[in-house]
Amino acid sequence: MSAAPSPRNKPPEQEHAQAPLIEHLIELRSRLMRAVIAIVVIFLALYAFSNDIYAFVADPLMALLPEGSQMIATEVASPFLAPFKLTLVVAVFVAIPFVLHQMWAFIAPGLYENEKILAIPLLVSSVGLFYGGAAFAYYVVFPLLFDFFVHTGPENVAVMTDINQYLNFVLKLFFAFGIAFEIPIATFLMIWTGATTVESLSKKRPYVILGCFVIGMLMTPPDVISQSLLAIPMWLLYEIGIVFGRLVRRRQRKREQDDVQDA
Repeated sequence: MSAAPSPRNKPPEQEHAQAPLIEHLIELRSRLMRAVIAIVVIFLALYAFSNDIYAFVADPLMALLPEGSQMIATEVASPFLAPFKLTLVVAVFVAIPFVLHQMWAFIAPGLYENEKILAIPLLVSSVGLFYGGAAFAYYVVFPLLFDFFVHTGPENVAVMTDINQYLNFVLKLFFAFGIAFEIPIATFLMIWTGATTVESLSKKRPYVILGCFVIGMLMTPPDVISQSLLAIPMWLLYEIGIVFGRLVRRRQRKREQDDVQDA
C-alpha cells in the first residue's frame, strides 16, 4: 500500500500549478512597490511646496472673503498636518497614470487582443474623466458654492474656516465629482459586456435621475446648489455613456452580421 505524498514530496502537477501563482504574486508585489515608490517620490518632490498647494486649493474661498480675512487652526498640529495631508493626496492624484500603468502591465497578459484594444482607451478615458471631475469641482462648483455660503449667512457672523475642516470638505467634493465623472465608463462597460441594454437603461432614466439627486444629497453638503451641481452632470454623463454604448452595440451587430454573411 503506497503512502500518501508528504508536504515535502508534492506531486509534479501540483508543483507546476503553484509555480505560476507564486510568480504572479511576486510580480504583483513588484508592481505595488513601484506604485508606492512613485507616490513617495512625488510626495517628497512636492512637500517643499505644501503650503503653496494648500493656498491654491483654498483660493476659491479666500477670494470671496472680505479683505484681511484668513483661515484659522483650531488644533495645535493642524498647520502642519493639513498641508501634509493635502500634499500626500496630490501625490496620489498625480501618480494615478503610473499606478494604472502598473495595473495594466499586470493584467494585460491575461486579456484577449480585442479586450486589450478596448482597455487602453478606457483606462485613458477614466483618468481624464476623473481629472475632469476634480477640475469641474474646483473651477465651477467651488466658486458658486462658496459664494452662496459666504453671502447667505448673518451679517454679524465672521467667516473664519478651520484649515483642517476646509480640507476635509474640498477633498470630499473632489472625490465625489471625480467618481461621478466615471459614469460614462461604467455605463459603457455594462452595455459592452451585455450586463444590460441601451433600451433597458433608457427605460430606467427617471429612476436614474432620482438616484443622481439622492447621491448628490449624500455626497455633498446639505444645500440645493451643491447637490444639483453634482446630480445634473451625473445625469448628463449617464446619457453620454448610453450614446457611446449604442454606437458600440451597432458596431457589434454589424460585425456579427458580416461574420454570418461570410460564413
